[in-house]
Amino acid sequence: MTVERTAIERRFRLRHIELAARTWGDPGLPPLLALHGWLDNAASFDPIAPRLATRRHVIAVDLAGHGRSQHRAPGSWYPYVDYLDELGELLDRLGDGPIDLLGHSLGATLAAVHASLVPERVGRLALIEGLGPITLDPRNAHEQLRRALTARAGFSERLRVFKDLEQAVDARARAGELDRVAARLLVERGTRAVEGGFVWSSDARLTLPGAQRFSEEQLAPMLAAIAAPTLLVLAEPAAPYLPREVIDRRVAWVRDIEVVRLAGGHHLHMERADEVAALIGAFLDRAR
Repeated sequence: MTVERTAIERRFRLRHIELAARTWGDPGLPPLLALHGWLDNAASFDPIAPRLATRRHVIAVDLAGHGRSQHRAPGSWYPYVDYLDELGELLDRLGDGPIDLLGHSLGATLAAVHASLVPERVGRLALIEGLGPITLDPRNAHEQLRRALTARAGFSERLRVFKDLEQAVDARARAGELDRVAARLLVERGTRAVEGGFVWSSDARLTLPGAQRFSEEQLAPMLAAIAAPTLLVLAEPAAPYLPREVIDRRVAWVRDIEVVRLAGGHHLHMERADEVAALIGAFLDRAR
């Protein structure tokens, strides 16, 4: 079976916000909801989605404030837990039974936490470079809150204007240690035209620090509550924010998990698409 590589655009009007998405494959196939990383967008899955669309109807959503989705209302912020409401509503729109989730980085955090909260709604869980949120020593909670509120009070939306898309691609490639092919996919979906050039379409409030974080001790029972068979694909060498000792400890809390490590960077699914898609595809096939 061959699949058209061109994605079909779709929009989801939720109770309080409208989200954009890219879809691949036959809508009659079981859905696979794909969630991208922080400051990325649905185009993050362009390299692997067509390879998975022979098995699943792939729906890659732009999270709120990202890509072509709406921004949150004035006075709102972007704590990651607020995405869980939208994720739950999306799952309800996609079907009544368990639905498979695919997540990268922030998206992997959302998928894992959601699977722990409503295990009956998640079929299989494919995670790339993420297993739960960034945590915090409880002794630093006061300073984290102070830092977040100070940043909010001083927030001003001043957007960098790029004279053309090539300049934006250069900036995105440097910031994310991406090759230009991967960076271009994210830039073309993640910018908008303004007088004098282009700016990021993502909400500038996304760059502000979070006000609260769980501790590792609090996270342990959440990960232990994941019932879905789980695949975790990690880059080697490990990113500084995903130290191996932390990930290994978290892996031990998940009851049914397979871990695969590949040489590469944080955006493995974009730069090693063939290998990552083959791993995820084989993992999904085991559900049959």
